[in-house]
Amino acid sequence: MKKKIEELGDVERLVSLFYDKVNQDKLLSDVFNVHAQTNWESHLPKMVQFWSGILLDTSEYRGRPFDSHAKHAEHISPAHFQRWISLFKETINENFEGEKAALAIQRAESIGAIFQYKLDFMRLNKEETDPSLT
Repeated sequence: MKKKIEELGDVERLVSLFYDKVNQDKLLSDVFNVHAQTNWESHLPKMVQFWSGILLDTSEYRGRPFDSHAKHAEHISPAHFQRWISLFKETINENFEGEKAALAIQRAESIGAIFQYKLDFMRLNKEETDPSLT
């Protein structure tokens, strides 16, 4: 049964279900578990804080999420962002409904697009300043 995202427990459920999918997905799992060597015990609570800030207007999240992605730019392609968005939307659509569910999808798409643009910009500038990459 689908539920509205109304409280912290809903965000915790969203994050847990979504990252279960990520860990089962070959394309994304490699980035998180092989390249980034994600510490899930610290990452999941941080993602709950991040998404609760967006969806519930809480203020516990402290961080710079793009910086983590930039460290692993060489392993993150547009296909990774497309898959991430696809799994996120799938998780929302299977489990949640309502205004906050729609907001979560909208924000995930925006964040993915911005991060992808910034990583592409970084790569382009690196190639322009490092001739050995061309």
